[in-house]
Amino acid sequence: MKKHLKGILLLGSFLFLGCTSLQNQKEEASIIIKNGTLLTMNKERQIIKNGVVVIKNNKIISVGDESLLNNYSAKKIIDAKNGIIMPGMINTHTHASMTVFRSLADDVPDRLNRYIFPLEAKMVTPELSYLGAKHGAMEMALGGVTTMVDMYLYEENAAVAVKEVGLRGIMTQNIIKYPTADGKNKGETLNRAIAFVEKYKNDELITPGFGPHGPHTVTKEELLKIKELSKKYNVPVSMHVAETDVEFNKIKKDFGMTPVEYLDSVGLLNERFIAAHNIFITDSDIELMKKRDVGVAHNMVANIKSAKGISPALKMHDDGLRVGLGTDGPMSGNTLDIIGQMGYVAKLHKLANKDRSAMPPKKVVEMATIGGARAIHRENELGSLENGKLADVVIVETSSVNMNPIFDPYSALVYSANASNVETVIVNGKIIVDNKQLKTVDVKKSIKEITDFKEKVQKVADTL
Repeated sequence: MKKHLKGILLLGSFLFLGCTSLQNQKEEASIIIKNGTLLTMNKERQIIKNGVVVIKNNKIISVGDESLLNNYSAKKIIDAKNGIIMPGMINTHTHASMTVFRSLADDVPDRLNRYIFPLEAKMVTPELSYLGAKHGAMEMALGGVTTMVDMYLYEENAAVAVKEVGLRGIMTQNIIKYPTADGKNKGETLNRAIAFVEKYKNDELITPGFGPHGPHTVTKEELLKIKELSKKYNVPVSMHVAETDVEFNKIKKDFGMTPVEYLDSVGLLNERFIAAHNIFITDSDIELMKKRDVGVAHNMVANIKSAKGISPALKMHDDGLRVGLGTDGPMSGNTLDIIGQMGYVAKLHKLANKDRSAMPPKKVVEMATIGGARAIHRENELGSLENGKLADVVIVETSSVNMNPIFDPYSALVYSANASNVETVIVNGKIIVDNKQLKTVDVKKSIKEITDFKEKVQKVADTL
């Protein structure tokens, strides 16, 4: 009887230990981020204090409070140290390779025709496109940008650089009716774009596309071809739209339509289209853009620096359009981080509307993240910290002098933060910035390469 009882007790203890073991077993993840203020940017715009993000491979598998630490383990644990954990920011319009020309001929009237086009015609090579894009992608990564929408010459070389840095890129080959460094003959840049799309159409980080320069700088014939090719390959089209009064007046004179109406007449306005700038647009243009479900890239700093005007992006956003933030190229807005854009976006729209309550910080952060994802039609994958989304995550430290005190994290990001406050950047589940250091490429080497290139640029610029 005693032996029988002993056996029962022994069996019970084994069962108890087994159950306890199962209860203590945690699911293995790749990365766990803890101990931060979590801005989810989900539909409820939920903020979680002592928030936790769990990443497995390249996806977010769980988001919540510190109780999640009981359910998951990972070899890499990131302590956010009370920082702000947020989705990676999205730069919806830039020309990253133009970093090689940054700070050249600033404030010169008609700089596009007097400096930019002549410089590009004489200087742009595959090497320049690669070197400039690498430098630009480095700057974006260090500033918390995880996805960029780019347009330039020799875009296949820019794509190589962006992948090396580790960013997610929507890369569009520039197409224009004038002879260019990468397209001396008619149709050459369009053929280059097709080859680029074919090469990268299944890439994990690079989404290739078409980049017609503008309604007045691309022939109607090529716009019609681009419409068909975009549909055939199901790839995006990024384009400057209603950026200048010259463009607006020319399209009005030639076709009796606004630039937006003209693009719609050739069938380009659809869910694959990303319209950059949108300064000279009408209320009916806005209604049409919403109807066609186009994306909008709002480039406040570049637009005001060139004295072109302020896009009605606030109205567009509030009317339900897909509005994200962009920097434009580094020869236009000079910097490529989105954090630096946010304060201007908030303040200038207040001034334009003569309303201090216009464009509150939450709305601006929304444009920088989930708004940008909507602008590129990838809100199901990017732009918020939610289960199943791609693991593009940024941690902004809050220990620096400029970040204290914080009563409202949205306000801190828009009015207090700068790019140097970005502590950690994760793209597609890979840590590319750690402790404010870029881990993927040699930053010092890249700075030296682009500085050495400066003399070549200056020699050419002196002849213009």
